[in-house]
Amino acid sequence: MGFMKPLQSPRLDSSELTPRERFIACLQRRPLSGLVPHFELVFFLTMEAFGRVHPSHRYYAQWDQMSPEERQLHRLDMADIFIRTAEEFSHSAIFLHPNPNTLEETIRLIDLVREKTGKRFFLMLHGDATLGIPGGNQMVEFCHRLGEEPEKVKAEANLRVDQALQRAEELKKKTSLDGFALCADYCFNSGPFLSPAMFSDFVTPFLARLIESYRQMGFYTIKHTDGNIMPILDQLIQAKPDALHSLDPQAGVDLAEVKRRVGQQVCLIGNVNCGLLQTGTDQEVINSCRYALRSGMPGYGYIFSTSNCIYTGMPLRRYHLMLKVWKEEGVYKEGKD
Repeated sequence: MGFMKPLQSPRLDSSELTPRERFIACLQRRPLSGLVPHFELVFFLTMEAFGRVHPSHRYYAQWDQMSPEERQLHRLDMADIFIRTAEEFSHSAIFLHPNPNTLEETIRLIDLVREKTGKRFFLMLHGDATLGIPGGNQMVEFCHRLGEEPEKVKAEANLRVDQALQRAEELKKKTSLDGFALCADYCFNSGPFLSPAMFSDFVTPFLARLIESYRQMGFYTIKHTDGNIMPILDQLIQAKPDALHSLDPQAGVDLAEVKRRVGQQVCLIGNVNCGLLQTGTDQEVINSCRYALRSGMPGYGYIFSTSNCIYTGMPLRRYHLMLKVWKEEGVYKEGKD
């Protein structure tokens, strides 16, 4: 599963496939007809869209005091919001954010969404265990440890991967989860936090082991990182994820260039400029959508999305504008790719 050569024929008829099947076809870089698949890592505007607080924005300090009936109502409400978002905005995949994020509650949420939708949608969870950019309060200590005790840091990185894989084994046994979004951020707009040489020492081997182990369990992987990934692009590809997200245009990442360099090796997901969705003009949003579609669609292996997510504060009407361009222009014409 995953990281396969694309099947150039026959072209899959999208009308015969579920959104999940179309999403997987893109991860495998297989030819499709019809509308390019779309999803967002997170759609936070549930208050504006549905009048309901997003599950990740809820604070359940009293979870332990809830009755079984209250807990079940909360689970059902979370599942309903994720499903309604996917249906309302034509997402092919759902990135689930359990709250509380325990293994037991994660399994319950996956089961509820599957019970309500069957295998209509591709379901994923966060599953990264690699070293991303540390928080500001930990940055100095982190850098010090890389220099003073590198082997200890690597041992801890290995342990993090082991723990993630143990969790994945349980999810494999008890759910029908499809894959993981690996959401450790590695880069600023100016470039990677670690030099390419340090990245190859402290991140790439562990990322590659994590992805390969997930693949052996039957899971797909989508590697997300914001920022300018170009100095480490080859290393990300070396780790063999099924897809790369978000290909950040605000950091100067050109989707057309990434497509040219690695589009035959990995599915690309992105990269409508989130900054323009919030503060640009309508025409700038339209132009960004068109550039993403025209750069990503040729040769298949492309999923349309923003360069991050639909975050709090973004005008919902701008997302509707983005979807309008997608539905009008993100269609594979018969006999063309």
